[in-house]
Amino acid sequence: MKNLKQVNKLVGVDVGGTFTDVFVLNQSSGHVSVSKVASTVGDQSIGFLNGIGQGAKHFDEINTVVHGTTVGTNALLERKGAKTGIITTKGFRDVLEMRRRDRPTTWGLWGMFEPVVPRNLRLEVTERTLADGTISVPIDLNEVKDAAETLIKLGCDAVSVFFINAFANLENEKLAVSEVRKIWPNPYVTCATEILPEIREFERCSTSTLNAYLQPVVANYLDRLKKGLYEKGSSSDVLIVQSNGGLMDVDLAAQFPIRTALSGPAAGVKAAQYIGSEAGFENIITCDMGGTSFDVSLVKNGKSTLAAQTEIDFGMVVRTPMVEISTIGAGGGSIAHIDQGGLLSVGPKSAGSDPGPVCYGLGNNQPTVTDANLLLGRINPDRPIGGKLEKLDVDAAYHAVEKQIATPLKLTVYEAADAIVRVANAKMAGAIRLVSVERGHDPKQFAIMPFGGGGSLHAGALMKEIGLVASIIPRYPGVTSALGCVVADMRLDIVQTVNQMLDDLDIDALSRKMDDQALKFEQALSKAENSLTGLSRSFELDMLYLGQTHSISIPLPNDPKTYTIKSIIDAFNEVYVETYGRLLPGIALRVVNMRVAVVGHRPKLDLSSMAPILSKKVDECVTGSRLVWCDGAEISVKIYERLDVPVGAKVLGPAILEQPDTTIFIEPSMFGIVDKFGNLIIKWIEA
Repeated sequence: MKNLKQVNKLVGVDVGGTFTDVFVLNQSSGHVSVSKVASTVGDQSIGFLNGIGQGAKHFDEINTVVHGTTVGTNALLERKGAKTGIITTKGFRDVLEMRRRDRPTTWGLWGMFEPVVPRNLRLEVTERTLADGTISVPIDLNEVKDAAETLIKLGCDAVSVFFINAFANLENEKLAVSEVRKIWPNPYVTCATEILPEIREFERCSTSTLNAYLQPVVANYLDRLKKGLYEKGSSSDVLIVQSNGGLMDVDLAAQFPIRTALSGPAAGVKAAQYIGSEAGFENIITCDMGGTSFDVSLVKNGKSTLAAQTEIDFGMVVRTPMVEISTIGAGGGSIAHIDQGGLLSVGPKSAGSDPGPVCYGLGNNQPTVTDANLLLGRINPDRPIGGKLEKLDVDAAYHAVEKQIATPLKLTVYEAADAIVRVANAKMAGAIRLVSVERGHDPKQFAIMPFGGGGSLHAGALMKEIGLVASIIPRYPGVTSALGCVVADMRLDIVQTVNQMLDDLDIDALSRKMDDQALKFEQALSKAENSLTGLSRSFELDMLYLGQTHSISIPLPNDPKTYTIKSIIDAFNEVYVETYGRLLPGIALRVVNMRVAVVGHRPKLDLSSMAPILSKKVDECVTGSRLVWCDGAEISVKIYERLDVPVGAKVLGPAILEQPDTTIFIEPSMFGIVDKFGNLIIKWIEA
């Protein structure tokens, strides 16, 4: 049993492409500490343990570790999952490869797609279930056994069992999975309907196959984490952030790794949602700028947006609820280059953490966004973030920009560096418009929350590009995703196909089914986590007009017993008008899926505990000044020690605020003010 006098630290860990970020909360004193260490690309568990050791100091004092992981994401993007096989219904071995008859390049008959499971590892067996759930051909278990043995002989480490129409009746699929598990040499057997009991054969096949593809990779990684913590003297619980922003225990994550496909970015969005709500901003555009990417998401009315389906890469479709995030290659390590048309371009290729930007001096000679910001004077070469280096090499960055960008474009080095940053800002602004303006949202009603190691350098520029009302810089921007791990709640959810016309639907039966599923989730969460402060439910129906292909999600009241045909129609009409502007009267409605989610609320972090406690005056926080290139000229800019700037203090731009995990640049036309939680709110100076 844990010694409660010693075990009192809650640790959030987010592993990124360049740094591993750690947020440590002492639950007894409320004290917060943060740290950043270099990510270890070969084995992320090493950086994970190094970061906890630096941040928490004593492993035996840790009560719970919450982890936002990119292991699954990277394995999918880099095609480094396990050798996987598929056992499927006769005639359907090519579902994974045929997809939705889309193609990598929309215009033109070129582009290749290679599924994660080659055709020789996709085996067929005799069985058939009809769309109404009728079993027309029972499963032949001898064929299933032979198929499994063949895949084992061919060296498969994981297998997915996917039968057509199993969503309507899983009996054949369930019997086949049971037979495979009898002879499979490890636990990595995925039942497609357990992953996604929903209509649409390609999406179900893709999601379950990718789950199997990730199982050995993610399970082995999580096992190394648990063993590493134990060897360091910790008996802490380990929770994993899901792609929907909720938490699940480590064993469930090993069984369903596909639910962690966007784990790290989702943690950042949950943190931004929480910080923004506490600070009085319900509408936020979150911008996570790390070393390799720029992740954008939208929070409206205090709620993050969930997508039912995400394409990780072309043809790699994952249909599980995920925080809706748009990602582009515009991180601090994104490489600037001259493209084939002679134009300056930034990304998507990145220098990552190894070798990193040119100024790191670790072997890269291609200029990056970080190198450009360094040359413009916005980054202090004597104070690099993360503690990885003691000093940045300004001369190396200068020569790289000069040779590869400035000379070809006939610019000065500083003009070239400014152009690199402007191009990066334009790419980031485009990603922000994609989730806001292009979906009908007015940017003037939103504040931007940039975080990650590099986001705060670009806050003002993005406000100007898009016309946002303000920028919220969290107390520790560089470890915001790690903070998101700490404030995230437990969550269980399911989607299940109904596929009936609304007029024919047995509302009472549907209500009982949804209520029973919610009760099961509530019981599971109560057993898994004894520190929950409460439980909440949410219910939705995916619906469409008869003849349509794409459904919309309709939120319903928390008590299914109150549902009627009329109340469901009213809810549908409200969402449909908001989405498309008008209804289609006279056309019948179809209910495609039901969705049930239960959230287990964990104790919340008091953000005011992170506010500066020093009584310094704002002028006493100035550590010096330096020349910064801004708006085509060099200007002298005051440098502040950000963590010392007191609550209520006002910092006029232009200004630079430095702290261990990031650097903040306030543009000349703006000012920053510290709120009671330690956030820096950047606003426009009124004319």
